Amino acid sequence: MTGAQRSLWLGAGLLLAALAVLLLGAGVGSTGFDSVLNARHDPVAWQILWDIRLPRTLGAWMAGGLLGLAGAVAQGLFRNPLADPYLLGSASGAALGVALALALFGTSPFATQWLVRLGLTGAAFAGAVLGVVLTLALAKGVQHTLRLLLAGVIVGVVLGAARDLVTIAAPDILQAMQGFTLGSTGFVGWASCGVMAGMLLVAVLIAASLGRVLDGLALGEATAISLGLPLAAVRVALVAVLAMATGAAVAQTGLIAFVGLASPHLVRSIVKTTHARLVVLSAFMGGLLLMAADVLARWVIAPQELPVGVLTAVLGGSYLLWLMHRRRQPGGVL
Repeated sequence: MTGAQRSLWLGAGLLLAALAVLLLGAGVGSTGFDSVLNARHDPVAWQILWDIRLPRTLGAWMAGGLLGLAGAVAQGLFRNPLADPYLLGSASGAALGVALALALFGTSPFATQWLVRLGLTGAAFAGAVLGVVLTLALAKGVQHTLRLLLAGVIVGVVLGAARDLVTIAAPDILQAMQGFTLGSTGFVGWASCGVMAGMLLVAVLIAASLGRVLDGLALGEATAISLGLPLAAVRVALVAVLAMATGAAVAQTGLIAFVGLASPHLVRSIVKTTHARLVVLSAFMGGLLLMAADVLARWVIAPQELPVGVLTAVLGGSYLLWLMHRRRQPGGVL
């Protein structure tokens, strides 16, 4: 079986698994499967199913898809298998943008209006671009991996502190920002799904079209230049895609860690493929991971629920430790 065929089968399997989890997610909640069974005859059960559970579960898939795609782009762009969109200051910048929007305009992350969702996404996108640009400026480019990651940590801490100052200056947003920081899909509605669907489609199209450049970068910058690839312009486009995907996800669901890091690794462990296919498969994998984590977060201590960001942090941290242990072993590669 060729790599393209294996990629096709993997993509189909991930989509089928996501459909199964979506159906499961429609029945997981404080009322269990009663809402599903009574939806045809009970208007309240139908409203719970259609207005709360389905958009939340589908929104988790889209947010995970954006983070998975951003992780694949970050690892290809910076030629570092441990690169994560959150390590480059984009998440902290996006959170700062959302905090400023909440403080200045008095909006709420729980609002369902299209204009509010677009506004929060725009603020998060601007903040994510700011974080990535500051990281690149501090690291003086992407040539030195260690310097880049250290710069990302520094920028993340500084922008996180700025976000906290905004929260202190506007205490009315404290509760909203607390839920936002923990990460949650509880306030995702159909408007959020629409915004993320549009952003995900644009990000996938751009990232996949630039897959050849990411393949060239994987061979080294000198090789990519010798192939005549326009690295400067393409890097700007890839950074924009990275910021857009991260900002869109963070604006709708808050800070959810490790999905962007784990998704590309899981795809590469199953199939070896080009970056054009990798970004798409990573989006599918990220969507499945976050959707499954969201359903698990609702089920573990039902009828209460865990913040999904806390759950992904625990599971993702364990996965990262396993990756580091694997890398230390003789012959271990990431």
